[in-house]
Amino acid sequence: MLKSRKELDAELDGAARAWLDEALAEAAHDAAAREPARAGAAGASPYASPPWELRYATAGRHCGPAHADSVRSLLLIEARAPLPSVTRLYEQGSAAERRAVLLTLHRLDLGSTALPLVEDALRANDTRLVAAAVGPYAAVHLPPHAWRHAVLKCLFTGVPVEAVDRLGERARGDAELARMLRDFAAERTAAGRDVPAGLHTALGLTLTTPAAPTEES
Repeated sequence: MLKSRKELDAELDGAARAWLDEALAEAAHDAAAREPARAGAAGASPYASPPWELRYATAGRHCGPAHADSVRSLLLIEARAPLPSVTRLYEQGSAAERRAVLLTLHRLDLGSTALPLVEDALRANDTRLVAAAVGPYAAVHLPPHAWRHAVLKCLFTGVPVEAVDRLGERARGDAELARMLRDFAAERTAAGRDVPAGLHTALGLTLTTPAAPTEES
């Protein structure tokens, strides 16, 4: 679970807190520097890597691996990271750096433009990336066909289906997902392999009736 700035301040030592203060100040400065460009004036180049992105890569070294996800997430939020930065950090980053990007996408003002990053993570066999990719951002923006395959990816790789954000909401009454789950179970059974318990959980959700829309006057 990602920690807040207050929680981090309570757990980090003095040197790490000072480093985090400087890193967040750089991120905030970059966000402010981009405002003129949004207003039509000359601003920072979207292709240049601002200093806070270097901080992003070294967060684990300065604040400890246990806090790295939270620190990186705070940097992305403070910088109001645009798509070029988010894409660069994901494509050039380690698995841990990519995971932090995926965990933060829903906190950034990117609309559906970052979906290629989620799709890339879902093609990986790294369960940490798969679990991060099916979070709140995917729940809102991933199209139905891709979302169904994401659920199957979790079952195939051993990621608990509970990691799929809003699973109950999106699976409810989804006959196509139910068919895919049954086919997957049949394939596993025919191959003499166990059917993941999470499959029965997801299948049960598809059998529930979608909530009726409320009437508004």
